[in-house]
Amino acid sequence: MVNAAGWHLAQVNIARALAPLDDPLLADFMAKLDEVNQFAVASPGFVWRLQDDSGNATDFAAFDDPRIIINLSVWSSVEALFDFAYRTAHAPVMARRREWFARLDRPHLALWWIPAGTLPTIPAAVARLDHLWRRGPTPHAFTFKQRFAPGEPALMVSR
Repeated sequence: MVNAAGWHLAQVNIARALAPLDDPLLADFMAKLDEVNQFAVASPGFVWRLQDDSGNATDFAAFDDPRIIINLSVWSSVEALFDFAYRTAHAPVMARRREWFARLDRPHLALWWIPAGTLPTIPAAVARLDHLWRRGPTPHAFTFKQRFAPGEPALMVSR
């Protein structure tokens, strides 16, 4: 499903596990991961998600810290992603996140628009998180609380 303007919403979220993923502390989270991923794929507005041969993204190393995991996906709209995150079976898992993951001192979620038919990369997603942390919400990287419409001029990241 493509919105009227020909855009899709990319999202990245990261979390730092309180222990290695194979630790008993993370057992409940890991047991729910496949179910939540399958539910996402079946949700209205879902387009794509980052995954490896195991069907999840926990083996992708986006950061030097091996306890930081990344989730990267594409949706038809902000509303579709919001509904999945907060109004479905995903919500009870999110409600338990402090049992498994540490609070971060920087944004853990970034949203941005991409032309329909393209896919985000891990480096691009990490750059969006960094942009959000350094500059706050802009059309280049934003949040559920401060959204921007598709096609608004995005600020370029200068390095």
